[in-house]
Amino acid sequence: MPEILIIDDDPLVAETLADLAEDMGHVALRAASLADGLAHADAGFGDVVLLDVMMPDGNGLEALPRFVASPPRPEVIIITGADAEQSAEMAVRNGAWDYITKGAPVSAIRLAILRALEFRNEKLARSAPQGRPFNPSGIVGGSLAFMECLDLVAKAARSDVPVLITGETGTGKELAARAIHENSDRAGHPFVVVDCAALPENLAESVLFGHARGAFTGADRDAEGLIRQASGGTLFLDEIGELPPALQKTFLRVLQERRFRPVGGRQEVECDFRLVAATNRDLSVMSRRGEFREDLLYRVRAMHIALPPLRQRADDLRPLAEHFVHQYCERNNLPSRILTPELLHALGAHHWPGNVRELRNTLETMIAFAGDVRTLHPVHLPAHIRVRHVRAAAGGARPEHGGSNGGPHAGPHAGHDANADPVDTPLAGLSIPTWMTYRDVALERAAVDYFQNLLAYAGGDMTKAQQLSGLSRAQFYRLLRKLR
Repeated sequence: MPEILIIDDDPLVAETLADLAEDMGHVALRAASLADGLAHADAGFGDVVLLDVMMPDGNGLEALPRFVASPPRPEVIIITGADAEQSAEMAVRNGAWDYITKGAPVSAIRLAILRALEFRNEKLARSAPQGRPFNPSGIVGGSLAFMECLDLVAKAARSDVPVLITGETGTGKELAARAIHENSDRAGHPFVVVDCAALPENLAESVLFGHARGAFTGADRDAEGLIRQASGGTLFLDEIGELPPALQKTFLRVLQERRFRPVGGRQEVECDFRLVAATNRDLSVMSRRGEFREDLLYRVRAMHIALPPLRQRADDLRPLAEHFVHQYCERNNLPSRILTPELLHALGAHHWPGNVRELRNTLETMIAFAGDVRTLHPVHLPAHIRVRHVRAAAGGARPEHGGSNGGPHAGPHAGHDANADPVDTPLAGLSIPTWMTYRDVALERAAVDYFQNLLAYAGGDMTKAQQLSGLSRAQFYRLLRKLR
């Protein structure tokens, strides 16, 4: 029987919605606060959530991503007394199924619940295990923003429509494209990369479409273009926004017809390929300026995946850093390296304009210049990053975690006082402890920092702190007792 979770602090409204849900044959559960509602959702209750915006303990729109990401993965319908266009847009962008004002007819609410359940049932049926499982192939990250993108990557792999991947430089667009290819039915066939920014304008058609012998000076034999090489597989157009204007119309026809004529050739060639494109530019803006064909944009953007910058993935920084260090050491037959808490704190303070690629290059440079030193400290950072970290510490600035507010998800050192005395770490002296000793001390310190920040963020409200931590009540109090 479908479960409807109603979160509203108005008893009359909550009771009315509960009666409506029960009349439809569903199980209804009411919560008068966001904390109680999240507790029910985290416990696995709710196929559909009816969520009010103005709640006594917070804003429902801000809590919306938490509900969407909770274990039952419910469909969320915002029901509010505020008819604000901006709020509706925020609701939709944060994953709401629908946005309804409290003055709406009961029939409209009933229909919204019905459609949300129909959609959910169909979605669950599609997500049942089919064929081979999705392999992220080296993609690292567990933050909410990143997991939403990874879910889209998995969906793209199960289809054959053109995909446009957008994101800042260094966010991993090619890695996502390869994951789509390697998890698709075309895996095992060619994955051909075309760097549109590097295409020489006078030879671009020949590079893409190939040419016949004698087509131009120096063409002493037939040549197969990159598009034909991708036959049966995936064609990855990197930085498609740089595709020369003269080629955009030609390539549009290739996408539509799946056939083209090599330069100087007499016959058209058929080619079956799947298109994945990427860009760090806004193609919609370029289209309005006449710099990118609107009809081509519609063709390449059948499915859109927007990769978040690293500054919006604060929770992923540590696992990414450890992954890159392990990968580099394994590739170069080097012993593993230890990343100190102070180094991780310094990495978290950096803005990372070059995103994941800059993080990987930074760590590889550090290992190379550290030589035989097994433990990496902030002193091993490249000068420009270290200077920024030292200046922030001297000025009492908190680390920039891409929007983190120093709350419980800001990382174990988010609440560290930059003006305080240096932390007395196990590696601060001349002697080196065993790995187990170092690890235990570092983990305990991180746990103390986390719970201090958590309780401060929750204003001393233990119930709220426990809900925010994601721990069960028993785990939460057991850890508090252990840490005294």
